Amino acid sequence: MTNLTTNDFTDILEGRRSIRQYDPKVSISREEMLEMLNEAAKAPSSVNMQPWRFLIVQSEEGRATLKPLIRFNKRQNKSSSAMIVVFGDMRCYEYADRIYTESAEKGIMPKLMAKTQLSVIVPTYRKYDRAKMNDVVKIDSSLFAMQFMLVARSHGYDTNPIGGFEEDRIAEAFGLDAERYIPVLIMSIGKADSEGHTSFRLPAEELTWWR
Repeated sequence: MTNLTTNDFTDILEGRRSIRQYDPKVSISREEMLEMLNEAAKAPSSVNMQPWRFLIVQSEEGRATLKPLIRFNKRQNKSSSAMIVVFGDMRCYEYADRIYTESAEKGIMPKLMAKTQLSVIVPTYRKYDRAKMNDVVKIDSSLFAMQFMLVARSHGYDTNPIGGFEEDRIAEAFGLDAERYIPVLIMSIGKADSEGHTSFRLPAEELTWWR
């Protein structure tokens, strides 16, 4: 079973497991889910564009819509407290003015710097072709997803990142703009119904070049 809420980073890191079977009686409130999402959103992103977007699937109707789209991961969909579909927003730069204006107003950066950054960043993002933008939003959204799994662990929950799903169908299935919102991965979250197993990791010394 999962541990209780903890702020001990070693426990969070070492105790994280990919859980596939959850206690179906455990629910997560909207307030706590938003708290975890906001904590995880402290993850870095390219020029702070924060392209991650979230679809929280908790209702029976939502789970029924998701079920045929997730291939071999139906146990998580049935027993978890929620399934979180992380999308990357291909037009995330539309939030640039708000991000940089509020950063200046809060004293995070000088107003002149914010204005200068905006004049460079938005035109650059608009010129990216679809393949380049796809790479940007997927890298940034993946950074968010990993951070969310650790945040969830600190709240006493377990997770499982899921990559096996129908990427070309999932946005439209939930009424989202498939051209704008690119699915990155799905995370199940809840209280583990049994201990997750450890797994072997290749040692860093075998994977590293030194120059």
